[in-house]
Amino acid sequence: MPRHSLAEFEALPYPVLDVRAPIEFAQGHMPGALNLPLFTDEERASIGTTYKQMSQERAVHLGLEFFGPKMSAMVKQAKKLVPGKEVRLHCWRGGMRSGAVMWLLELASFKVHLLDHGYKDYRRDVLASFAQPRQWRVLGGLTGSGKTDVLHQLTAMHGQLVLDLEGLASHKGSAFGAIGQPVQPTQEQFENNLAAAMAALPTDTPIWVEDESRQIGRLTIPPGLFAQLQASPRFVLEVPRPARVAKLAAEYGAEDPTLLAESIGRLQKRLGGLATQQALAAVAARDFPLMVELVLDYYDKTYTYGLAPRPEEPPRTLVPVADCDAAANAAQLLQATATI
Repeated sequence: MPRHSLAEFEALPYPVLDVRAPIEFAQGHMPGALNLPLFTDEERASIGTTYKQMSQERAVHLGLEFFGPKMSAMVKQAKKLVPGKEVRLHCWRGGMRSGAVMWLLELASFKVHLLDHGYKDYRRDVLASFAQPRQWRVLGGLTGSGKTDVLHQLTAMHGQLVLDLEGLASHKGSAFGAIGQPVQPTQEQFENNLAAAMAALPTDTPIWVEDESRQIGRLTIPPGLFAQLQASPRFVLEVPRPARVAKLAAEYGAEDPTLLAESIGRLQKRLGGLATQQALAAVAARDFPLMVELVLDYYDKTYTYGLAPRPEEPPRTLVPVADCDAAANAAQLLQATATI
């Protein structure tokens, strides 16, 4: 079976089987890929040690010893994963692991499309994709401005293109951002998912994205993309503080008080001892407006500093709004873009 270039491989409609070890797959994989590991994590480590300490020949023989007894089970598992029996297949470099599994599956009447140079080539393409220029529009605003809600309205009501960085990162960006969210992906998987989301968007149309710091939780926005966002037009929602306090108090009031207290504890150095104790007491008393007021003193100061204009950045467009009505604010935001 001929090997496919990455572009050819990605254009094919068949399921992807990743034959790397589970630990490799968990670290990062093509979005939607299925894991059919040739070796367990322990077997892979043993083969690697044999290769380094003895020889390639001994490592290959050891691999064959592991492979032989599991061939029947692998075919059965492949049939469960891909009943249609036509698959795309890859390992790390497109070498012996994918070659061995391709041989086995073809023996079992599968039609196999192999990725030349493997996952390594895919990762190289992912990282390069973040430097490709796009037309970004960055939506900013102080904490509690409802930026994510506005982005959703831009898509739902106005057909605007949006890249949801916080959704991809499973984190809302603040010290409280992990509450109510799934576990964050690995950095590698975040990059893979991000590249896939960007690839689905046209390159010649403006794309809205929320203003973020370099870090979203424990994940880092890739440098090439972050540099583009920093140099892109920025539209800043100016929402009155009382409206932001009310919105955040309602949101935090629905969350686990224990998790809120843990998040406040992580801010202690920035809030100061007294404000931290007052915020914790407010959570205990379920006085969420007071808790939010105390925390916003820190966040507003930090974000206002980040909004300070820099000579190398394009000017910001301020968009004053009355409250946190996402639909109305999305419409007002689009009016502001028409004046640019």
